Amino acid sequence: MGSDSRPNILFIMSDDHAAHAMSCYGSRINETPNLDRIAEEGMRFDNCFCTNSICAPSRATILTGLYNHLNGVKTLGDGLDGRQQTVPKILQKNGYQTGLIGKWHLGHGGVYDPTGFDYWNILPDQGEYHNPSMYEMGELKPYTGYVTDIITDLSLEWLENRDQDKPFFLMCHHKAPHRHWEPDDKHAHMYEDIDIPEPETFYDDYSNRAAAAAAATMRIDRDLNALDTKGEPPEGLTPLEVKKWKYQRYIKDYLRCIASVDDNVGRLLDYLDEKGLADNTIVIYTSDQGFFLGDHGWYDKRFMYEESLRMPFIVRYPKEIRPGSVQKAMALNVDFAPTFLDYAGIDIPDHMQGSSLRPLMKGEVPEGWQTSMYYRYWMHLSHHGVYAHYGIRTERYKLIYYYAEALGTTHSIDDPKEPEWELFDLQQDPYELNSVYHDPEYADTVRSLKEQLYRLKEKVKDYE
Repeated sequence: MGSDSRPNILFIMSDDHAAHAMSCYGSRINETPNLDRIAEEGMRFDNCFCTNSICAPSRATILTGLYNHLNGVKTLGDGLDGRQQTVPKILQKNGYQTGLIGKWHLGHGGVYDPTGFDYWNILPDQGEYHNPSMYEMGELKPYTGYVTDIITDLSLEWLENRDQDKPFFLMCHHKAPHRHWEPDDKHAHMYEDIDIPEPETFYDDYSNRAAAAAAATMRIDRDLNALDTKGEPPEGLTPLEVKKWKYQRYIKDYLRCIASVDDNVGRLLDYLDEKGLADNTIVIYTSDQGFFLGDHGWYDKRFMYEESLRMPFIVRYPKEIRPGSVQKAMALNVDFAPTFLDYAGIDIPDHMQGSSLRPLMKGEVPEGWQTSMYYRYWMHLSHHGVYAHYGIRTERYKLIYYYAEALGTTHSIDDPKEPEWELFDLQQDPYELNSVYHDPEYADTVRSLKEQLYRLKEKVKDYE
């Protein structure tokens, strides 16, 4: 360790990796031994949520500590204006050596290239699984091999060659397991001889909810294409058999991509051990949002439903985090930037909207800690037919408003969408199959939640 004893921060983020595809979160469908190491040697957060379940907006929130209406990245089409304050800039200014390797997805060129990093090497847009090109400090270079291995190789190389007198902040951002799922050769035959269990809500019929659920075009049976399933289903199958066949094709490739991420996380953990860095390094593993793994018969994300809203978040820091601990208090991706700064001993700027998770990591929940969160998805009907919506999740309830026409959102002229509400009692209905918004027994709950929702909306300065 160099002369600066502040902790190093290794932030590993994958793309679309749902918590329920990690064995430390009780996955029924796969094992993730290296990720489990982080949880076993540190803390697992059980209620970490994103404020907008789509990749560019989530990444912008993590970098800025701001909700999307303030950082300017509401949709996939928005780049992050690098002239604004970001956590790597603050860390860099305060003596940290900073690196970003892997997926960026926040624009290229002009004000959209990464800022605040001593070194960056990023995939163009979504990037390729095999033989990707990457922008190293702005120069496009070809690489040979599998993207998850390459991102890890480059991360290890950067760690090896860094200035050892400075603490480091490295963002290692994997492309995997983003659609379309392409496993590497090493894992290509995993799960070949077994059937992966189907989720509880695989045969959801979208009744008892707002129209948005039935309207979404992310159904396993109907909307996964031949590129996703690596071919057409065998002839002569019934519609039910086609759905089952497509699910197996999808979920196995998805899990094979995760197996490679898990292996490569192991390489990074081993490196920290070998170099004596583990004790003074905060290691975080997360994903930019959740994902539907056949839940509700779907793939993809975007909705405020649990499988999409929830982010995996596991963290190890031997100096401060008790091994094998679990935190149930609510954490949000807007809290990540303040957390990094807190650990680096840097004052958190007043404009940041999150709170440091450091007390939670010590096993303490501060008085007045958040017990509700605000969510907003802006991309009305643009991808997978998902309606724009915002909402509030408390510890027990979730209230969602599909606002569509109410805010003059653009939509197809022959397909207007009426605003609709959903309310789920997560205690009674953890799989969100039955909206009780119109149930008279919940009238007081609806009233109270609407008040809370609009208070939160104002608090986070979303005035639109």
